[in-house]
Amino acid sequence: MSNQAVEVEILGKLTRVACPAGQEESLIQAANDLDARLQEMAERTKVNNAEKLLTFAALNISYELLAAKEATNGELNSINERMERLTAALEEAVTKARQA
Repeated sequence: MSNQAVEVEILGKLTRVACPAGQEESLIQAANDLDARLQEMAERTKVNNAEKLLTFAALNISYELLAAKEATNGELNSINERMERLTAALEEAVTKARQA
């Protein structure tokens, strides 16, 4: 797949970004989300330094990603435990049925 150049605006500055073909809309949505986060953070914190805003946003997004991964891992562990209990119950039922 070839890359396409997509122009996005973040903090009022246009930037061209290489993007795999077919994923342009996702990149634009991600850029819009980042820009909205940065604008909201600038208003809330009164910080106007782009580098600081980007650093804070990167940390927040990394934290959210880590929290989502941990939640997913917890859910997977719960599903695996339930599958093990169901497997054990099925094996016990099959054993009892064979003995009857």
